[in-house]
Amino acid sequence: MISRRRDKDGRVRVTFALKEDRRVSLVGDHNDWDPHAHPLVRRANGTRSVALVVPEGTRIRFRYLADGGEFFDDPDAEVEDNGMGGTHGVVTA
Repeated sequence: MISRRRDKDGRVRVTFALKEDRRVSLVGDHNDWDPHAHPLVRRANGTRSVALVVPEGTRIRFRYLADGGEFFDDPDAEVEDNGMGGTHGVVTA
């Protein structure tokens, strides 16, 4: 699930949440695809989530990276070709 919430300063909090038992990180152009920058945190409701705060209108190109090196896309995101024979998700804040 991907949700957006605007604040009064024109920024948007984009929250990425998944039902996953394994460790997962959010990687993308927002963090130079660094798997250590945005790990999803386990929540009491059984999901894992992480949030980014970005200027409104920002396009976030991303994937999830699970333990073991498995990349996967978010089912709620628009998916586009990544130019390397695969895909990545895109969300606009």
